[in-house]
Amino acid sequence: MARPAKFTENAVEAARLFVKEAETARDLRIGLSILIPKIFGVSNANAAEVLGVGKATVVRMQKEIRDRVAGKSKPKASWGGRRRGHLSFEQEKEFLDPWIVTAERGGVLVVPPIHAAYEERIGCHVAASTVYRMLARHGWRKIAPDTCHPKRDAQSQEDFKKNSKKRWRRPPSRMS
Repeated sequence: MARPAKFTENAVEAARLFVKEAETARDLRIGLSILIPKIFGVSNANAAEVLGVGKATVVRMQKEIRDRVAGKSKPKASWGGRRRGHLSFEQEKEFLDPWIVTAERGGVLVVPPIHAAYEERIGCHVAASTVYRMLARHGWRKIAPDTCHPKRDAQSQEDFKKNSKKRWRRPPSRMS
């Protein structure tokens, strides 16, 4: 069995006050995250099961009360955002600036050179989808391909249209 958590009397009093003045379910859970282990002598895992949250969440809630008792200001929320990004949004924008110049001059942009330059910039291998997501994040989109093949011969197409039969004969049936 896991060892029970230890709390100071100030933390327990702050938790009781939290429970008494709770306006939301989260505030109630924060207070109970200390009271349940203290009063019943159970582990944080058992308290988490009772509160319907994860064990790590119970520990975070307990830390919040400990910080308030210690007089620390409430920390800003660190949830959300891009935690696994190689570059910040501004760095990505700076990285893409030279490619934008090429695109504005009418150049065709393809991902493999951008991908190679990105890998060189960050110093490790990444999937091509990382570059596609980066381009989408900065408002780039996939442009539809041309409506005709670049090696087509317009003159031979016109000749074919002029000289082809208007109606094609039906091929003879094999059964007749």
